[in-house]
Amino acid sequence: MTRSLALGALVISSVLVAAAYVAAMVSSGVPSWAPWALMVGTSTIMLATMVLGASRARGGVGKLAVPFVIIFAILIASFSAALSMPAESASSALWLGLPPRAAVILYGIGVFPLFLLPIAYAVTFETLTLSDDDLARVRAARAQRS
Repeated sequence: MTRSLALGALVISSVLVAAAYVAAMVSSGVPSWAPWALMVGTSTIMLATMVLGASRARGGVGKLAVPFVIIFAILIASFSAALSMPAESASSALWLGLPPRAAVILYGIGVFPLFLLPIAYAVTFETLTLSDDDLARVRAARAQRS
């Protein structure tokens, strides 16, 4: 069930991204909805890919659901903030050495998840990795193929 939902989300978000690109290419100006569709599509593609990578045959993503939801919320909030911020001027204050929009994108979408996801995987490693029964099943399948 988890994989089916993640695959569906991946397809729908890919359609959103494609629609945003097509709208930007075929119209004389970028429609106001296109950046927002691109933002939602990109964030959802990231979430769906994480879920597909972490889901197990039975049980979904387990305890990783909470960090995944937090990361998805951070992605949506960061992209929304960058889209909503006014254009920078030459006299704009820098945020940690970057213009505000670039700082929100770099730190909110790039750096923060870079630290949060490995910690979440490390905390849940023991419960989400292969159990002894899973290892026995893999070994039996390998022996059967040999």
